[in-house]
Amino acid sequence: MRFRLIAADLDHTLLDENSKISARNKEAVQQAVSRGIKFTIATGRMFKTSVKYMDELGLDCDWPLINYHGAMIKTARSEKVIMHRPLENRIAIDVVEETCRMGLHVSMFIGDNLYVEEENEHTRYYRSLTSIEPQPVGDLRAFLKQKQVNPTKLSVISKDGQIIDETELCLKECYGRELSILQSRPYFLEITDRKATKGQALRWLADQEGIRAEEIVAFGDGYNDLDMLDFAGLGVAVANAKPEVLKAAKLITSPHSEDGVAEIIEKYVLNHSCDGGKTDRMQG
Repeated sequence: MRFRLIAADLDHTLLDENSKISARNKEAVQQAVSRGIKFTIATGRMFKTSVKYMDELGLDCDWPLINYHGAMIKTARSEKVIMHRPLENRIAIDVVEETCRMGLHVSMFIGDNLYVEEENEHTRYYRSLTSIEPQPVGDLRAFLKQKQVNPTKLSVISKDGQIIDETELCLKECYGRELSILQSRPYFLEITDRKATKGQALRWLADQEGIRAEEIVAFGDGYNDLDMLDFAGLGVAVANAKPEVLKAAKLITSPHSEDGVAEIIEKYVLNHSCDGGKTDRMQG
């Protein structure tokens, strides 16, 4: 099987424990691209915090990136939005109202900018992770009603895991048919449109490029990677992935701290050795 597209999650997958791309991972991606294979990042991150990794990889191509868990596809260099599935204004207002009623912090992403009600411990925590400066705008419901904008993503932050679990269940019960609601990392509950997932975005991108699912290798570790790994002909989980992701993956590679992405690219992409089945599950 000749692969034509590689899609990789960033945090805890392509990136190491210091949020860097290892020399081996970088070399493997570069070799694949030099052979005409396309490479895309598929992440829950904002565009502005993920595109820098194309520079770190040394890739100057204008290839689209999948951001906000699949809610947006935007080209790396010309920064052209080629697909966008935001939340409806009405639903966003309802969700913000419900989460605020629970006393939870909500962040709102519009136009690759971050909007919050006010600066607090949660905004400071998010800044420490991303270096993104939030824009306080007061009551988010009033802001949404006045501006009539459609957010690309909403994030609920709470360091109380039980509250996050309860909030996830509550929102899924109320909006499960309209929204994608999942925990992307500890303390974060991410909310996008129902059709805005990594798997659906990757399918859309592949259709645009005339690439078949069996010609795609995808890497991930979290719940938001599940449908992407399912769609790709070769869905690979790093060994540090969530148990559900490990179970769903076609292959398991070494953890993100041990060049798991490079391991698969070297063996199955650069050496064209793939059976695509679950029988050959590499253990990191």
